[in-house]
Amino acid sequence: MSALSIFTASAAGPDGALRSACAVPATRPSGGREIPAVLGADLEVPVKGGRLVPYANLDYAASAPCLEPVSAAVAAALPAYSSVHRGAGYASQLTTARYERARHTVRAFVGARPGDAVIFTRNTTDATNLLARAVPEGTTVVVFDTEHHASLLPWADAVRLAPPAFPGEAVRAVDDALTGIDGPALLVVTAASNVTGELWPIAALAHIAHRHGARILVDAAQLVPHRRLNLTALDLDYVVFSGHKLYAPFGSGALVGRADWLAEAEPYLRGGGAVKAVGDADGEAAGIEWYDDPEARHEAGTPNVLGAVALAAACDALTATGWTALVREEERLLARLRAGLDGIEGVHQLSLWDHDHPRVGIVSFVVEGFTAREIAERLSGEYGIGVRDGKFCAHPFVRYLLGSKDGGCDDVTASAVRASIGIGTTDEHVDRLITALKDLTSRG
Repeated sequence: MSALSIFTASAAGPDGALRSACAVPATRPSGGREIPAVLGADLEVPVKGGRLVPYANLDYAASAPCLEPVSAAVAAALPAYSSVHRGAGYASQLTTARYERARHTVRAFVGARPGDAVIFTRNTTDATNLLARAVPEGTTVVVFDTEHHASLLPWADAVRLAPPAFPGEAVRAVDDALTGIDGPALLVVTAASNVTGELWPIAALAHIAHRHGARILVDAAQLVPHRRLNLTALDLDYVVFSGHKLYAPFGSGALVGRADWLAEAEPYLRGGGAVKAVGDADGEAAGIEWYDDPEARHEAGTPNVLGAVALAAACDALTATGWTALVREEERLLARLRAGLDGIEGVHQLSLWDHDHPRVGIVSFVVEGFTAREIAERLSGEYGIGVRDGKFCAHPFVRYLLGSKDGGCDDVTASAVRASIGIGTTDEHVDRLITALKDLTSRG
């Protein structure tokens, strides 16, 4: 009996438990659909004076809390948890089926082409480094200085482009950079900035890249928790993202995209699962036959099965909720947050482009008279609000936005505060932040 037939054979078995366990109550209806609840929504934290207050989590861009359906899916998988792909026992077969089903779910979630590879990784950084190891020799990589370090650092000798003044300039800069390149080329760009939340024109950039015979890798880590992504419709070659920003626990991510470069590259890791056969001959490569399938070739060792299950469950939960409901609620909260910040003297929001350029639920700002760390610590210690402060693993970009291009990596004045929202954010959380900032600035 095949793994997939075991997986679907009986609703009374472990898969039936998975389906029923995922049917958890949601927090609130929105547009006729229910938005799933997040774990930790009832968390209370200590503040000055020894009181406990409900936690206002405004740090979703760093890591989003786990959704209840995701927790339920992981719990349902644990009783039959076993190693995948090479076991004949029932638990191994069932776990293999769950793992491969997760791969199909992720493929559908990003709208991948039928022949695209879906490789499970640890996170976005791991996925990008995997592709960096797989690009053909001599590939020219083009990347903006506005990128997260995960996109800036994996390339040995990338062409770095200055921050564009507006989206059209980004397209023109890529056009100029790719003109005359001889050999393979890869454009690396974010879909939504992890600093400002601003949406990048990835469809136009993909079109320009392909016109020059180049490929495009899109960092979708900050996009997929907030917007639907269709790799095929946008004509993207590769996308990478992380589970921990998509309401799944830490330790899972994915690289999705064209299989040819990946199938021809040396395995990302050398070990069991990536190899068909190992002979007795001497020499590093003698007698070794690697799998041609890039999904096997680059997933050596026992994979993070629960991470894959969790990632797929998060994809299913967001899809079932419906993007219209999620986007509508997020945009309402984001507008409330930004209007509140605009109304506080001494608070300045960071934007690369026009103040009203579309963005996901991320806002970075500075407060006159305070360092970013002071604001973050006081919001936490006095008001029970969690935000992020620093340069957000995008040091060149943050320094550019703050006009501090010559600042060192440890320059605390070249830092900002980031508030980010998602499922579980409420009006009260947003209003508490605005009230706290008004209080802090009035007190100096």
